[in-house]
This record gives sequence, structure tokens and C-alpha cells, in this order.
Amino acid sequence: MTNLFENYGRLPFSLTKGTGVHLFDDEGKSYLDFTSGIGVMNLGYSFEKGKEAVKAQLDQLAHFSNLYQNPLQEEVAEKLSQNHHYKAFFCNSGTEANEAALKLTRLIKAGQKILAFEDGFHGRTFGAMSATMQEKIQAGFAPLVPDFVASPYNDVAALEQVVKVEKIGAIIFEIVQGEGGVLPITADFVAALKKCQKKGILLIIDEVQTGIGRTGELFSFEHFGLEPDIFTVAKALANGLPVGAMLAKNQYAHYFSAGKHGSTFGGNPLAMASANEVLKAMTPEFLAEVADKGQFFFATLTEKLSAKSTVKNIRALGLMMGIQLADEAKVPEILASLRENGMLALSAGHDVIRLLPPLVMSKEEMQKGAELLESLL
Repeated sequence: MTNLFENYGRLPFSLTKGTGVHLFDDEGKSYLDFTSGIGVMNLGYSFEKGKEAVKAQLDQLAHFSNLYQNPLQEEVAEKLSQNHHYKAFFCNSGTEANEAALKLTRLIKAGQKILAFEDGFHGRTFGAMSATMQEKIQAGFAPLVPDFVASPYNDVAALEQVVKVEKIGAIIFEIVQGEGGVLPITADFVAALKKCQKKGILLIIDEVQTGIGRTGELFSFEHFGLEPDIFTVAKALANGLPVGAMLAKNQYAHYFSAGKHGSTFGGNPLAMASANEVLKAMTPEFLAEVADKGQFFFATLTEKLSAKSTVKNIRALGLMMGIQLADEAKVPEILASLRENGMLALSAGHDVIRLLPPLVMSKEEMQKGAELLESLL
């Protein structure tokens, strides 16, 4: 008997402790974690500076409303602002950050449509869900928010056609489609999106899973020379505390005048204390190390798995990995076998094993994970 909704399909054990890159269940079993809590614990389970900052803030003041000045919000916003080119709105999650982005877009591009891509994922609230072009996410919730248009991801011809026939005011997309199967953006598609931006179409980049160092840059759009009009971030920003942020170029800030949007808990002092320390940790040296680990892990997975008949493809950007299997029915079987052998991983799309190790995981631990996958596949 449970008093919880059963919408998560939970596994039959609970996790009680985390240390470094390991988790422990209620029977004391240890797991090498390649999930990071679905991309949240980028700095692992022993990020002491973050813990200390949260404890100190808790002793001072756990919450006050956004009716007052918040110096911690200012500090975090400055670190996110891309050399002061963006202003920040804080909320509590990725879907809320995307809702804020969509609401702001409606004010900037009144009467125009928003383009989103098939197999993308932007959240489960109504606006974000309406931009999530996956039937399994949208089923049963019609009518959705109107004026969203779908197009295939990485399809330049389709993008050019939809922009030609529809009145598109903005395009929302991920640099790597995470839930859609760990599918990175192509160079040709980036070039096509830049052309759209030059025509006055806003680019909204969802960095909820790819941001905060996951790909070896603070934000994944930095790999491609993109300068989004709006971008969103959440998951790893506070390394375990609920937080989200929507960043928009300075020239759009006036559209969110007083009362236009808000959040009671957005920018909560505890979340901001942790986020501030997380961003301090994202030094150029640390990010270069993440990029190096990403190259190492991808090369190791490719060496050990690419020749296997069970493996169709291996995709990656930084420490965001996807192993596409030839038989999608094998995904839950492999994930269960990994758990039995002390390793946690995720699924994505229909046929992909997704690996999101904490950025602080060592190459030796990544090697161990790759060897276990090799034995099971």
C-alpha cells in the first residue's frame, strides 16, 4: 500500500546515502552512479563547499519573498549572465524555467508561433509540454496550448520549409536532445538556426540538462558559437536543491515588468547559496578537465562496444553519453543487469542507454563502468 501516485514506476529499493560518485541503498549495497540524479548531481554527493554554504544560510534565513532585495540572487545572476549580456529570472525547476521563457516570448513576439522539434523535451507543465513534441508526453492532455509548430530535429530542409510557410516568432530547442535519445545537434542545423535568428526569429535554448558543465562548457551552446536570445537552466545549477533560471538578453528584460511573472520560492536563499558555490567551481580548468574526461569516456565506450552486434550507435557531447541498442527491448534488461552489478544508468528515447556520470568521476571509475557494459552487451 502506498499513499503516493504511481506515476514514476519506481524501482523496489530506496537510496539512503551518497558519497563521492557512489550511492547506497537501504540494504547497504553500493552503486557507481552514472545518472547524477538525472543530470542534477554534477559535482557528486560530497560537494562540501555547497553543503557548507547551505548550512550557513539555513542558520541565517531559510526563506524570504521576492518583495525584497536578494544579494545572493544578484551574485548567481552575474555568474550566469554571459558577461552581463543577459538578465535572470529564478524559479524552481526546468519546466518552470521553460514556462517563463515561453511567456516572455509571447510578449516579445505577440501573435506569432513557436517552433519546437520532434523528440525534444522541455517539461510537463502545459506550456512546456506543448513544446515537447512527443506523443507519450502529450497524450490525454488536449487541448494543449495553441500556436506551437513541430518539425524534425536536425532536418535543415524541413526547418527552412516550416519557417517559410508559418509565422514563426521563436524556436525552442536542445543542443543535445536528452530524453529524445542523446542526439547532438549537427553543424548544418546550427548554421540554419543562425540564419533564422538573423531574420529576427528568437532562439530559445533549453540548457536544463546540458548546462552547468555537462558538455565541457558552462553551457553547451558555447561549443557552436550560438548566442541565444533566451536560454534556460536548472537540474545541476544547485547540485541537488530545486532551482531553475531563465536568462534573456538585456533588451528583452522590460517585457517582464512588475507583476508579469513570479515565483514564491524562485531564487530561494538556500538554493542560491548552493548555486553560487556550484558556479564558482565551474572554472576554465575544471571545464577543460570535463571535456578531457568526455573524450576519454567516449573513446573507451567506442573501443569496447562499437563492434558489438547489440550496439547500433554511440553518441556523446562531453559527459553526456548515449548507447543506442539494436533491440530496444534489451534496454530495461541491461539497466536491470547493471543495477545487479552495482551500477546505475538511465534510458532515453526508445532504444538508448543514457550515461550522465557526475563530472567529478575519475577516468578509472569510467573505465570500470565501460568494462561492465562490455561484459553485459
